Amino acid sequence: MDRTEPELTNLAVWTTYGRHHIQRATDVPDPGRITWGFWPSGPGAEVLGDLSGKRVLDLGSGLGKYAAHLVREHGAVVDAVEVSPTQHERAVARYGTVPGLTLIHADAIEYLKRAEPYHVIYSIHGVGYIDPHRLLPAVASALQPDGRLFFSVLHTNAAGRGPSRSVTARPEILPLAGGEPLTVQMWVLSPQLWEDLLVDYGFLVDKIDVLDAPEDSNPVSCRLFRVRRREDVTRRHAKG
Repeated sequence: MDRTEPELTNLAVWTTYGRHHIQRATDVPDPGRITWGFWPSGPGAEVLGDLSGKRVLDLGSGLGKYAAHLVREHGAVVDAVEVSPTQHERAVARYGTVPGLTLIHADAIEYLKRAEPYHVIYSIHGVGYIDPHRLLPAVASALQPDGRLFFSVLHTNAAGRGPSRSVTARPEILPLAGGEPLTVQMWVLSPQLWEDLLVDYGFLVDKIDVLDAPEDSNPVSCRLFRVRRREDVTRRHAKG
């Protein structure tokens, strides 16, 4: 299955986003910890477990700051794949010489199909930009038996709108520091709908964390999924 129209829209938007920040020379500090939501609270890198000697993939890595953090602070060896050429350019300029980090400019689905299996794949807000019917079987095919998947996704937006009841993309606002907000297309699904999809494509959900904004007045909420691939799912079956 080729990229869907929402995915093509997202590629264009994130390319514009990256170009804006290159031109603006935006200074982004290195993170002190992994943040799965939008706030410096909640679980961090400990959910990933011991990464020593394991193949790790950051899916939709953007600037690469979290991948670099795992390499520097947790001794991980990480591949980081990003489809936006300008976001990849930013990552290479910032973290291109970090030992143990490989920055990859590629379509996530195509990369996953040809990749050697990983022990751990994680994504911080990246999964919601890709059609799950394309992404999840590709992820399953790129995980070792009983490999682990961790990803965070939007659940309720700033307007208080909760998740959709069908597997369809919807418009969401992407803030742009120093510029006009951009409109992306996102799959904002209920936890049950995500779990149904994950089970259909050969995964088991171990835990779903609720990540709410720290202020009661802020309705934004995310979910962190801790998932593992079933051992009986073959690579052929996972590809659909």
